[in-house]
Amino acid sequence: MNDVIVWFSNHYQEILGTVFSLIYLYFSIKQNIWLWPLGLISSAIYVYVFLNAGIYADMALQVYYVVISFYGWYHWSRGVKNEKGATNLPVRRTDELTAGYLLIITSVLFVVISQILLHYTNSQIPYWDAFTTATSITATWMLAKKYIEHWLIWIVVDLVSSALYVYKNLYFTVFLYLVYTAMAIVGYLQWKKKMVNTYVEQN
Repeated sequence: MNDVIVWFSNHYQEILGTVFSLIYLYFSIKQNIWLWPLGLISSAIYVYVFLNAGIYADMALQVYYVVISFYGWYHWSRGVKNEKGATNLPVRRTDELTAGYLLIITSVLFVVISQILLHYTNSQIPYWDAFTTATSITATWMLAKKYIEHWLIWIVVDLVSSALYVYKNLYFTVFLYLVYTAMAIVGYLQWKKKMVNTYVEQN
């Protein structure tokens, strides 16, 4: 029993970050604007967790999440006015031009981040770390814009991240990212359904 208490006391930050992240995910699927302040809190906690674990790219990614949370919060609250004067930001598909730009930007980010990790840190998994970081940056920006394909990116990122955190013995975070994978599938289906319903209402 004492061992369990000690373990929880040594990992309470990770547990707390997991709880906030799961609530954030729920609001994300529901397209509730409160996902942004909750995501800000969970990201701030994980900055500390990843710093201690030596996963430097993911630590920097959490700093990015804190910043993008303010942007997403503002963007979702401003939205787009519809015919009735109500403000809402609709779910949409990524057009080919935007997708091309995002692919180029993500590739550049991967190269830059991997080189920084290789030459300036003691990261044991620089390329995987760089991959999850670069794609997560792109996916989070797409979430702020409500591009539905961000869920598909998260499915890949979350599966890779799960394996990464097993390697780092962050088992609560492994659980979190496996849940993320399942819920990313749910999120994609829910957003797709919302898109179809919106299209029907408009026509």
